[in-house]
Amino acid sequence: MGNICRSPSAEGVFRQMVSDAGLTELVTVDSAGTHGFHLGEAPDARALAAASKRGYQIDQRVARQVCAEDFKEFDLILVMDWENLSALQQQCPKIYHHKLMLLMRFANEFEEATVPDPYYGGPDAFGKVLDYIEDACQGVLELVRKRSTQYQAA
Repeated sequence: MGNICRSPSAEGVFRQMVSDAGLTELVTVDSAGTHGFHLGEAPDARALAAASKRGYQIDQRVARQVCAEDFKEFDLILVMDWENLSALQQQCPKIYHHKLMLLMRFANEFEEATVPDPYYGGPDAFGKVLDYIEDACQGVLELVRKRSTQYQAA
């Protein structure tokens, strides 16, 4: 939503997974918010602390808002909850709607459909968000590996 909690956390987690998988040359990872509440701000201090505790670097992120070019540039646009999915569906040209998905669609361990917003919660909420994100990003990485193999074979 504001690109200071869930989305920069997901970016940091997935960026690390992509790096560990040796796919940084093939995969671009970014995050953005659906709203401009925190443009230019660093991630929330609680998100920074939770990410750092697990070895993820998100301190270089600066909040930005989704722009029209994102719909064309990225193969997947993953969102955290129904409200953000709805906002992007209204903004996104129909030709790119297939790229919009809930991140938790890729989760294997957790059955929740969405990643809860930890902003008004305590430190435990940020840890739970990372649990969900790590699980779902593992599923996204499986898809990316498959696609990168097909891309390299072509």
